[in-house]
Amino acid sequence: MSKIIQCIIVDDEPIAREILENHLKKIETIKVVANCKNAIEAFNVISANQIDLLFLDINMPEISGLSFAKSINKNIKVIFTTAYREYAVDGFNLQAVDYLLKPISFERLLQAVNKYLGENSTDIIETVSDIINEKSDFIFVRADRKMLKITFSEINYIESFSDYVKIHLEEKTIVTRETITNIEAKLPQKDFIRIHRSYIVSMHKIESFTNEFIEVNKKAIPISRSYKKDVLVRLENV
Repeated sequence: MSKIIQCIIVDDEPIAREILENHLKKIETIKVVANCKNAIEAFNVISANQIDLLFLDINMPEISGLSFAKSINKNIKVIFTTAYREYAVDGFNLQAVDYLLKPISFERLLQAVNKYLGENSTDIIETVSDIINEKSDFIFVRADRKMLKITFSEINYIESFSDYVKIHLEEKTIVTRETITNIEAKLPQKDFIRIHRSYIVSMHKIESFTNEFIEVNKKAIPISRSYKKDVLVRLENV
């Protein structure tokens, strides 16, 4: 039987803690011992428990994640979680297992956990499908300096602009700094279809289609040549 990894989450953003805890609950070999909003809470948990792994935000009030990481037992491994890319060098200088940029996808979190397991045991989690007990019906994305919850049923289509993505909902459009490929990895394949390098559409919101376009909410969205064959086969066999 695999050893259970005792971990704690430390982040001053409640939604960020919720996202991480929901991800970690899907991994059978990890137990979230505590969910802490600051370093002082985390210190008290560490003092009272045997902790193996720390998911630690960097930019926190009073005591930063970097300062806290320097103060704890070196046997406790750290995976930093932050919205700020510029702290990466400092994080790795502290011999962190990994450095995760928010918003954190389950797939990216799994890579970090595997990296920890690779350094500390022989039990590597091989695939996402091996450990997901059930699919969520939503994702969180960063927009307007907070994490927004978007249910899949709200989405009409998704549009890419380089490192930004527009998520078009029924009543509004949300813009997030993310790649369309990363967003695609978080979507249920049966409900969404990539029709162009710059477009993903909801299967449930398609009103009509031709060999060249798909119409969603009265907008004609182009099917690119490279995606056309697979798109038409799938749509014609629904």
